[in-house]
Amino acid sequence: AYCISHEHNYAETAEKYQVSYQQARSYTVKYEAGGLDALKDNRGKKKATDSLTEVERLRAELKLEKAKREKAEMEAAFLKKLGEVERRRG
Repeated sequence: AYCISHEHNYAETAEKYQVSYQQARSYTVKYEAGGLDALKDNRGKKKATDSLTEVERLRAELKLEKAKREKAEMEAAFLKKLGEVERRRG
């Protein structure tokens, strides 16, 4: 809003808010195009489960199952190693 009210002076805005010229321009363009909602950072946000396609939902389930299997394998390997260490000690 500051940049817009000061005749799109990106350099002045960048200096005032201690950001780069490119960032001041980017924020201004986004703000003009979509208001405050356009400035919201949506990186890393998951899709709502109801908006997933069948393939996306199945891929997500497969990924979870793989992670569970890997965790179980790591726990089994850890317990095996722990058993070996305890047998050596005593």
